[in-house]
Amino acid sequence: MNRNKGLLLLSSLGVLALLVAAAVQENILKSWRRIQGAAKTEAGPVEVRLRQIVVPGLKAADRCVSCHVGMAPGESGILGPRAVAAHPPLAHDPGEYGCTACHGGQGRATEEADAHGAAAFWPEPMIPLRYAYAGCGTCHTHVRVPSQSALERGRNVFEQLDCLACHKLDGRGGTLRPWGVGGMEGPDLSRAGAAGGGVGWYERHLEKSQEATDGVWKTCFGAIEESARADLAVFLASRVGAPGLVEAKALFHTLGCRGCHKVNGVGGDDGPDLTRAGARDPGRTDFTHVPGEPALPNWFAEHFRDPAKIVPGSLMPVLGLTEEQIDGLTFYLLSLRQSGFPEAYWPKDRILADRFGEREFAADGATLYGTFCAACHGAEGQGMRYPGMPVFPAVANPDFLAVASDEFIAGAVERGRPGRRMPAWGEKEGGLRAEEVRSVVAHLRVLGGVSAAEPDPQPPRWAEGDAQVGERLFGAYCAGCHGATGQGAESPALNNHVLLSTASDTYLARTIARGRRGTSMEGYGDASTVHPALSAEETEALVRFIRTWEKAQ
Repeated sequence: MNRNKGLLLLSSLGVLALLVAAAVQENILKSWRRIQGAAKTEAGPVEVRLRQIVVPGLKAADRCVSCHVGMAPGESGILGPRAVAAHPPLAHDPGEYGCTACHGGQGRATEEADAHGAAAFWPEPMIPLRYAYAGCGTCHTHVRVPSQSALERGRNVFEQLDCLACHKLDGRGGTLRPWGVGGMEGPDLSRAGAAGGGVGWYERHLEKSQEATDGVWKTCFGAIEESARADLAVFLASRVGAPGLVEAKALFHTLGCRGCHKVNGVGGDDGPDLTRAGARDPGRTDFTHVPGEPALPNWFAEHFRDPAKIVPGSLMPVLGLTEEQIDGLTFYLLSLRQSGFPEAYWPKDRILADRFGEREFAADGATLYGTFCAACHGAEGQGMRYPGMPVFPAVANPDFLAVASDEFIAGAVERGRPGRRMPAWGEKEGGLRAEEVRSVVAHLRVLGGVSAAEPDPQPPRWAEGDAQVGERLFGAYCAGCHGATGQGAESPALNNHVLLSTASDTYLARTIARGRRGTSMEGYGDASTVHPALSAEETEALVRFIRTWEKAQ
């Protein structure tokens, strides 16, 4: 009997100890309590309590501000550990949207690991701090983003004109210079593009400069060339308060990634749709061949280095990207998180893109070419060769542009090449609009330095040669590269109904005679060490033979 009482006493004391330990853990040792206990204001210690931001419209209740007290609505002037610092300046109040809408993570959790989304099977881990601005992609769809080179030109102008003497931009500038020059006389331009202002700024600045007799206006401002002002306008329009994000998106476009991938309904179909790539569930992602932490940024980076290693059977080639480019593309993909939030929360740019069809990229030919064409045809139209793939033609080759009319090139862009990786950009959903195709054609002529094709006085079909002779010549000189039946091998497929329906006999004859400099296509109008010169009659016979495939289709 006494033994049972002793066991009961010991078990009761054990339970009491567990309850006391649990109470201490919950009411004293919780990390958020310790953080708040170390925080204070000028008036004294802050009240230690559970804090949260509730956003009914987003069905969110975020308790992140229990640790990050300085970011809670109504809390200011908090001193203490780094965690209690105020939120960096934003265009909107974090209290209106909460924390997880932008940063990801598990809002209702109060333990650091759980709150940051490191809990097992949690599908929305917090975006790493270095990519924090990727969270803007949850709501925003930045539109009319220029090419990387256009952004760089504008940034260079901004730096060269010493605009940072008076203005801040993405945390830089507005500082005092020798002799009292500068010092934030002008507004912060980090959100100049989002604000949509700036009309007439140059005239106002120039007038003040001309009226001034001394001081910063006389010292720091003068006349600016029109081309420099245009570059500056493009750059400032891209400043939306998300440092690095627009540059990352411009890189994605410049490398031609939309040629294979759709984003928000626009782009190619060869690769997976990337519209919500940044919201990918790590729990459903294979990290077998990804070194380091099994986190989405690491998966993206390793995939860019060697796609087939991470996704067996991937058709994406190794692009030879620099580490800086890999980091930029990772940043952009993490921003592709498009939420299902009610439209009342949508910003203007997303409404323009989703409801009014505004393009996410600029409409100039250079940007359009980079966005849709550069990955296959090269940044300068020089053509590309990837292991295991047919050669992609050099579309800016001067010999090609000399014999190809604008109509022929536009037809190739619009109708593509069936059976090849060249899609019909003018016919497919998410492709190019008619005016965009014309801009691409004009840009190709700039790249190749050929303003217009040579005149062609002949009708589209004029060749009258002997097709049987042409067949023999084709087998001897052409089949090795173009395939025995013109199906394409090392060189483009000639047995293609779109090519044959749009190419004139003059185009084919001149191409055979002149070739394509810098490529494996030799000119057969002149003899070489490996082939004799073909006469005009033999060239015409070749054209006639090639046309027999057109009749067979």
